[in-house]
This record gives sequence, C-alpha cells and structure tokens, in this order.
Amino acid sequence: MARTLILYVEDNPDNRMLIRRLLMAAGFDLLEAENATQMWALLEQQRPDVILMDLHLPGVDGFTLTRQLTQDARYADIPVVALTADVLRDTPQRCREAGCVGYITKPIDVDTFLDDLQRYLNRPKEQSGS
Repeated sequence: MARTLILYVEDNPDNRMLIRRLLMAAGFDLLEAENATQMWALLEQQRPDVILMDLHLPGVDGFTLTRQLTQDARYADIPVVALTADVLRDTPQRCREAGCVGYITKPIDVDTFLDDLQRYLNRPKEQSGS
C-alpha cells in the first residue's frame, strides 16, 4: 500500500525538524517547503495527500497560499491543515474561510499531534504508526 505523502510548508527550521522526526518515525513520506515558491515547485513534481501550512510565512502568507490552492482545480481537493502558533480568537475562523480543513496549534503536543493529524487523512489509524 502506498505511504501517505505530506507537504509541510514552514519557514522555521526547528519546527520543520520536529515535524519531520514525528512524521518519518510514524511512517509518513514528507516534502518540505520554506516558502510559496518552493511549495508550488514541489506541487508541480508530486501530489501530497495533505498539506500542513504555517500561516506566517515570508512573502506570501499561509492564508493567501491556502486560498490560492483551493481556487486552483489541480490542487483544490488536497486538504490543507493550518499548523500555527497564532492563537487569536478569530484564527480558526480565518483558517476555515481561507479553505483549511483544520487547525493544529504550535507548539505542537508531540503526544497528540499524530492523532490530531490523523483526523485529516483518509486511511485507517493503525497504518500510520510503526
């Protein structure tokens, strides 16, 4: 069975390293982009099953990127999950309005992150762990 491919768009190398370790240990395949340009280049090459999107990126922010993805017929069916330290009261609503299917706060809880992510994936839970 094919492994789940996740694209993580995040400019902070420490955050990328933590998510990389968690996802790789759980058996996921991972693509990483630091900004919008890298994200679009990766999407031209591979099709992820889900996109984890930081909201505060240099240049084009995650809200704008998510809107662009959901308006592009090639990528509109890929679920985008916001992964952000932004905890303002209206952030979850702004994420939904931009097109995100969900919202996970940073700093992530390493004990619950994979369960939180699993809600947005279309595969049985037992296949994500090892």
